[in-house]
Amino acid sequence: MRRIRTRMGALGVALLAVAPLSLTAPATAAAPAHVTADVTVEEGRLTEAAPQEILRRSGFDAVEREFGRGLGRVTTYGEARRYVADEGRALWRRAVDRAQGRGPDGGDLSRDDDRPLYWARLGLTRQLRQWQPDFGLTASERDALLGSLERGSRGQDSIALPAGKHVLRIVVTGFDPFQLDGDPRRSNPSGAAALALDGTTVRTASGQPARIETAVFPVRWADFADGTVERTLLPHFRPGPRQADLFTTISQGRPGRFDVERTNGAWRGGYPDNARESRTETVPIPAGVPTVRPQPQWTTTTLPYARIVAAGTGPFPVVDHTEVTEIPAGGTEPVDRADGPTPGSTARAGGGGDYLSNEIAYRATLLRDAVRPALPGGHLHTPVLEFGPGNTDPAHGQVTDPDFVRHRVAITDQVRTIVTVAASETAAARGTRG
Repeated sequence: MRRIRTRMGALGVALLAVAPLSLTAPATAAAPAHVTADVTVEEGRLTEAAPQEILRRSGFDAVEREFGRGLGRVTTYGEARRYVADEGRALWRRAVDRAQGRGPDGGDLSRDDDRPLYWARLGLTRQLRQWQPDFGLTASERDALLGSLERGSRGQDSIALPAGKHVLRIVVTGFDPFQLDGDPRRSNPSGAAALALDGTTVRTASGQPARIETAVFPVRWADFADGTVERTLLPHFRPGPRQADLFTTISQGRPGRFDVERTNGAWRGGYPDNARESRTETVPIPAGVPTVRPQPQWTTTTLPYARIVAAGTGPFPVVDHTEVTEIPAGGTEPVDRADGPTPGSTARAGGGGDYLSNEIAYRATLLRDAVRPALPGGHLHTPVLEFGPGNTDPAHGQVTDPDFVRHRVAITDQVRTIVTVAASETAAARGTRG
């Protein structure tokens, strides 16, 4: 990997290779999104030993085969639409149930693991991409089915916030594993937290219930440009009886700490995604969604960051992270700023860098500003999830170890506590206004 451009010199290149917050894209051109006409880069990794072991040891190894058999019984496009939507949602429910201790564990892989969902989803998309039904299927129809499968299996179309003034409504999002060419064993603690929290209820400091609904997003530039974030969040940001009272997007960030990202930047830094695609440009806003005009270079968290930082939420320190990289007004070169952007500057990295974690924070908070500016929301970076000593070599290491599991569980537990603190502050502020 080329030299990493970052504000975090003390952490070193090796650590940031695990967590790309603000990286320089490789000099070589990005590989095409498909290995062949009907297998994507991500699906192509399914043949590797680690994904197969993860699927086998979680009981998700039969999901692709069973889905393919079901497709073989479909006789019309209408049936296909219903079947694919149902199976996508069923995969999400199965992963959530496993993470939350319901039903059989399916193997000896710990229940908190987010990776079975990721690899099983790719098995389903591979089957659907290669399916050749007798009734014929146009490219646009296949794309629509793939989109339905993606949304359903990520929880994006099943966010079900309750109505009523007695309950707070919270939306939390996570991410798929990423940087899998370097180590296909990788897990993403933000995705694990999303599975653990979906459909659960926490109690605020005043005793008010707060319902959490979650979704997971892909690590792919193209999906973000196509509006997957806005499409998922907009129905819950708009005013109504089931509108969200609080949201936080979450991703994996820096080793050993949580960061509440104060500022988000409108810049894509070009680091390759899970499809090995690279994008270096201003964050593109999809047509047809509410937004702020002209497009701002920066957006800001409305999470109660001071209270979260001071709360003592768990074993990892929580930082109010204010650094950004900007091109100052009238300047030509990027400059690091410890205390946020200066007036009129152009974004080159938000607090969360210039990768997709910064981008989801920017998109979500920009949508908030366009629809409900007072809605508390922002981005939380978790610590990097690392394998235990002696298990760091992907060529010879195990797909899990006790330290790996303990670390992931600890991160999830602290995410839950942080969200509860934010909910308590939101409830208190709402009570004061009332």
